[in-house]
Amino acid sequence: MASRRLGQILVDLGYLTEDQLWDVLEQQKQSPGEVIGRVAVRLGLVNEAQISEALAEQWGMQVVNLPETNVPAKVLELVPETMASLYKIMPIALKDNILTVAMADPQNIAALDDLRNFLGYDVRGAVSNEMHVQQAIERYYADRQESIEDVLSDIEEQMGEEQARSGGFDLTSQEELADAAPIRKLLNMVLLLAIRDQASDIHLEPFEDEFKIRVKADGVLYEMVPPPRHLANAIVTRVKVMAELDIAERRLPQDGRIELNVGGNSVDLRVSVLPTMFGEAVVMRVLDRTVVQLDLNKIGMDANTLSRFRQMIRRPNGIVLVTGPTGSGKTTTLYSALNELNDIETKIITTEDPVEYEIEGLLQIPVNPDIEVTFATVLRGILRHDPDTILIGEIRDFETAEIAVQSALTGHLVFSTLHTNDAPSAVTRLRDMGIPPFLLTATLEAILAQRLVRKICVECRTQFEPSDELLMELQLPVAQARKYKFYYGRGCQRCNNTGYKGRCGVYELLDVTDDIRDMVVSNAPIDELRHLARSQGMTTLREAGLKQIFDGATTIDEIVRETVTEDD
Repeated sequence: MASRRLGQILVDLGYLTEDQLWDVLEQQKQSPGEVIGRVAVRLGLVNEAQISEALAEQWGMQVVNLPETNVPAKVLELVPETMASLYKIMPIALKDNILTVAMADPQNIAALDDLRNFLGYDVRGAVSNEMHVQQAIERYYADRQESIEDVLSDIEEQMGEEQARSGGFDLTSQEELADAAPIRKLLNMVLLLAIRDQASDIHLEPFEDEFKIRVKADGVLYEMVPPPRHLANAIVTRVKVMAELDIAERRLPQDGRIELNVGGNSVDLRVSVLPTMFGEAVVMRVLDRTVVQLDLNKIGMDANTLSRFRQMIRRPNGIVLVTGPTGSGKTTTLYSALNELNDIETKIITTEDPVEYEIEGLLQIPVNPDIEVTFATVLRGILRHDPDTILIGEIRDFETAEIAVQSALTGHLVFSTLHTNDAPSAVTRLRDMGIPPFLLTATLEAILAQRLVRKICVECRTQFEPSDELLMELQLPVAQARKYKFYYGRGCQRCNNTGYKGRCGVYELLDVTDDIRDMVVSNAPIDELRHLARSQGMTTLREAGLKQIFDGATTIDEIVRETVTEDD
C-alpha cells in the first residue's frame, strides 16, 4: 500500500510548491471524483511524465516509456488483447517467471491480483499513462485479435486428445490439466468476453457428446464455439479452483464466488456448480456494478410513472410490491428505490436470497435455509432493530406475507417482490396465500409490475414498414398504427449481429386508492379491479410497451413477446 500521498510526493520532488498543492486541493474539492494528478495536469502545473514519476515513487514501481519499449512476441502471447484492453495494461517483459505489465492506473493494485490468478505468473506493475497504454495495445495487437476458435486450435495442437484423456478422473492429473496455460487462456477469454459484452450469466453445460458454453446477454442465451468434450472436467475444475470450491467433490451442488477487478471496476461472479448425468454444470452470474446503475432516473421509467412511484416510496408505512417473472429487473428497481431513500436519518434493513449488490449504509442479511435462516425468521429479528424501511427479497409463503403485513401495520415501510403477471394479480396472489382482504387494504400502498425488453441497437437501427399481420399482433387498428414510424436493428458488429443492444424497462404502476380498497374488501374479480385501475390512470404493460415502440426504442416482436393485451 502507498504510504505517502501523491501531492506530498510532487512537492518533495520539486514539481509543486506548497501553495500550488493547496490550490490543487481546492480545485479537487470542486470536482469530486477527479484524482489529484489529473487536476494538477489540467491546471498546467505538472506534465504527464512528472505524474508518472510521482506515482512510481508512491507505489514502488518503475516508470516505463512505452513508445520506446520493444515488446517480445512471446510476451504478447501470454496476455490476450481482450484482457489487455479491459484491464488497461500492456505486457512488456517476462523474466524468471515474473511478468511485468505497464499500467494506465498503477493505483489499481487489485488488477495485479486478478492477472496473477488468470495467468499463473507472478505479475508486477510498472507505471505508464492511459494514452500510451492504449496506443501500445492498438499497435501490438493490431494483427493479434484472437478468437475462441484460435484458442481452441492452440489447445488441440498443444494437448493431444489422448494426453488430455489419459488422466480420467485422477484428481492429480485433473488439477494439472486445469492449471495448464491453454485451459487458463480459454476460460480467461470466455470470462472477459462475457464481461465486455455486459453478459448477465455464463453457462457451462456438459452433454454426452459435447460441452456447451452459452452466454446470456440482454436476457437471451447465445452459444459460443464449444470446446472439445474431453476438456469439460478441466474447465470446470479451473472454475472451482478460482471460486475456492472443493475440486474433489463431484456429487453435491456447490456455490462460491470469484471477485475480479476489471478496468478499475469491481465485478463479482457468483458460481453455482451442479452435478448432472454427464459431469458438472456451472452457471456464473455476472454482477457488474458499472452495468447496473442503481438510480431510479436510469431504469427507463417514463416521467409520469416515475413521479408517482417516487411519491409512493416515501410514504411513512405500508407495503410496496414489485412484481414480474424471474429476470425482469425487480431487484434492480427495489435497490434503486432504497438507494434514493438511503440517508443518515433512515434505518434500512434488507433480507435477501442472496444479497446481490452491497450498498453502503444498508444492513443486508443473507437468507440461508440450510440452517433455518428463512425470510420469516430473519424478519422477526429485524423488527427488534428499530428499522424505518425493510426490504424482503421475496414473499414466498403465508408466514412471510403475514410478518410483512404485521410490519406495515406497526409503522414500517416494507418493500418486496412477488411473481405475478401484472399488478392487479398481486392482490389475488396474496389473497390466495391466506392474507385476509381487510389486512391487504390496510397495508398495500402500491404495486409495480415490470418487464425488460431489448433495445434496438443505435448503430444499425433502421426504419421499416411493418405488414398488416405484424401490426394486428399489437391489436391496434391498422390505420391508427400506420401514423407511427417503426424500427428494427439490421445487425452489426456492435450488437453481435442481433439487432439489439441493452434493455429497457416497461412498467405498470397500480396506486392502491380507496376505490381499489373497496373492491379488494368485496372480493371483486380481477378484471373489474384492472378496469377500475385503468380508469384511474394506470398504464398497462402493453400500453407502456406501445409507447416504447412508437419512441423507436424497441421492436414490435419484443413487446408482443413480453406483454399481453387486457380486454376492457
